[in-house]
Amino acid sequence: MKVIVYGSLRRKQGNSRWMTAAQLLGKYDLEGYEMYNLGYYPAVIPGKGLIHCEVYRIDSATLTELDELKNSPGAYRRKLLKTPFGRAWIYLYCLNVVGLPRIRSGDWLKRNEEVSQIVKKDTPP
Repeated sequence: MKVIVYGSLRRKQGNSRWMTAAQLLGKYDLEGYEMYNLGYYPAVIPGKGLIHCEVYRIDSATLTELDELKNSPGAYRRKLLKTPFGRAWIYLYCLNVVGLPRIRSGDWLKRNEEVSQIVKKDTPP
């Protein structure tokens, strides 16, 4: 089976250790979704944006571990999507994102750059 990851599970990110038994199949830009910053990890919901992802082949034990990781009070649900690497699971955020900062680039790795750009724009000369 396969899984799409877009945030802290991506390579060299805080939760990438959960993917040590997984095989990276490649990068993938997923259209029709938006990303929001929850602090230590992102929220992805259907929308008008694009998100930068990685697709991995995983075993059932890894999927079970990811389900447990993402099972914080019903915050995420799994959905099966088509990718260039075959069908893959993605974890979508189920809670309200109103008031959360949107990561307009759709790239979790660039979230800090976007925050600093906003601060620079809002800072008086």
